[in-house]
Amino acid sequence: MTSIRPSAGVADASGPGGRPGAGRAVAVLVLVALAALIPLLGPSAALHGTGEAAAPGTRGIGLLRAVLFAALCVPVGEAFVDRLARSLPGAPGDAPRSWAPYAAIAGLVAALGLASVVSTGNLVPHSPAQIDVGGLYGSRDGRLALVEVDAFLAALLCARSRRPAVRLWPVAAVIVAEALRAHPTAEHDPLVGSGLTLLHLTCASLWTGGLLHALRTLRRWGRAEAGPALLGLYARVAAVLLGVITATGVWSSLRRMPSATILDQLTTTAYGRTLLAKVILVAAVAVLAGWARVRLRRAEDPLTACAPARAEVVALGAVVVVSGLLTALPLPIRWS
Repeated sequence: MTSIRPSAGVADASGPGGRPGAGRAVAVLVLVALAALIPLLGPSAALHGTGEAAAPGTRGIGLLRAVLFAALCVPVGEAFVDRLARSLPGAPGDAPRSWAPYAAIAGLVAALGLASVVSTGNLVPHSPAQIDVGGLYGSRDGRLALVEVDAFLAALLCARSRRPAVRLWPVAAVIVAEALRAHPTAEHDPLVGSGLTLLHLTCASLWTGGLLHALRTLRRWGRAEAGPALLGLYARVAAVLLGVITATGVWSSLRRMPSATILDQLTTTAYGRTLLAKVILVAAVAVLAGWARVRLRRAEDPLTACAPARAEVVALGAVVVVSGLLTALPLPIRWS
């Protein structure tokens, strides 16, 4: 019998005598642990020498918001890629097991943690007695925090539904709440800012979650001929998503850091430094995406594009974590 050697794009995850996927699971856990260090250690580095003071609980808030953003990416990406897969003729009918329930649990925990901070006047509670649940109804931020908690609870209940729209409505509510929370009514043109954040967060979730689920789907399909077609279809949509993310990101940055001062603030403020780190990471992601696209078109085995695509997922995960830290740092300019 002739043996078939797996290609570089679909490598065997099992080690000698080990369980299939064990090495990959360990690698994921290590990467998650390293990613958690960014919001935990990042504030001190970003604030060093700026003269700015960190708000109470910056590290914890940054970590919780990063978890919340990641929890949004998973169900959005799954619905997006599953729709692309259904549009391909001859695509295998089987899909990888959904991670949406686990994402909903993680998002619910993060939303509860953030709501507890809001209930104490944006101070970190040191005991359950300090949490004023009723007080959440008395402020705009509190009501938005409750919407996010309720939405993730609904997402958990709907995670096993076979209707994509049912699974996505709760997630959409969280994205809208995040867009409104990021731009208080005292800000200049808050609806413009909320609209930009809504587009930015939606496209980022589609890009990050979509690539993760596309790679999981390709691994499930093995050597199916529809695999390269799915990756190519995702790549074409991702190019548009990158354009929207770049445009909304630049516009949002200019609203907070006017063009006359942006170069100085990118190095002299904590917000600017973290934003610069995010820009560098996004540039690295774009390079990896371009590399994967070249391999997909020109390589003898198109599935070798999975190697740079996996590196792209890791870099996108770092972008998500840095974005969580960015929301917890003081803004360089306070709108009057």
